[in-house]
Amino acid sequence: MNQGHRELCASEDWFGYLRDELVPWMLGERDLGERALEIGPGPGRSTDLLRSRSASLTAVESDPAAAAALAARFAGANVVVLEADAVDLPFDDGTFTGAVAMTMLHHVPTVAAQDAVLAEACRVLRAGAWFVGVDSLDDPGFREFHAGDVCLPIDPDALEPRLRTAGFTEIQVEHGDGAFRFAARRTEKELT
Repeated sequence: MNQGHRELCASEDWFGYLRDELVPWMLGERDLGERALEIGPGPGRSTDLLRSRSASLTAVESDPAAAAALAARFAGANVVVLEADAVDLPFDDGTFTGAVAMTMLHHVPTVAAQDAVLAEACRVLRAGAWFVGVDSLDDPGFREFHAGDVCLPIDPDALEPRLRTAGFTEIQVEHGDGAFRFAARRTEKELT
C-alpha cells in the first residue's frame, strides 16, 4: 500500500466507518462461528472489530511488517496472526467456521490469483460456513488513491460465477455507496 493508503486504513476515521457502517453491512445476521479467518487485515482495524464476533480469529497477512505489528498488538488476545499468502493458505481443509475478506481483494495482482484466494477460502472453510467480504467499486478516484499500489478492482457483476467456480453456493452480491458486499456459503458437499 502507498503511504496515504496506510494512513487511512490505520486511522480512527476508518475505524469508525468500519465499526458503524461497513462491518455491520457486510456481516448482516451471518455468524462467523467459533473459529474465524480474516484474510488480509492490513493494519488490523477490522481485526479489532471481528475478534469480538468469534471465540478465535486467525488473521493472515502477506506483508511481513504488518503481520509482525499485528502479532505484537494482539499478543495474548483471541487473535492469531500469521504471515502467509492467501493464494496458498497454511491450513487443513475445513479448518474455519467463517471467513472474511475486507477491502483486500483489489490488492491481489491478477485475476488468477484472486480466484486462487477465493478457492483457498472455500477449501479452508467447513461445509456450510460463510465467506463474507466487501470491496470498493472501481472509479477514477479509487484508482488515483491507489497510485503506486497493486490495484485490480473486482467487477461485482462478475463475482458470482467466480465464487461458484471456487465451490460456493447461496451467493449474494450487493452494490452499495462506493462499495459492494458479498456473502457465499461453502457447499455442503465435498470439493474435488
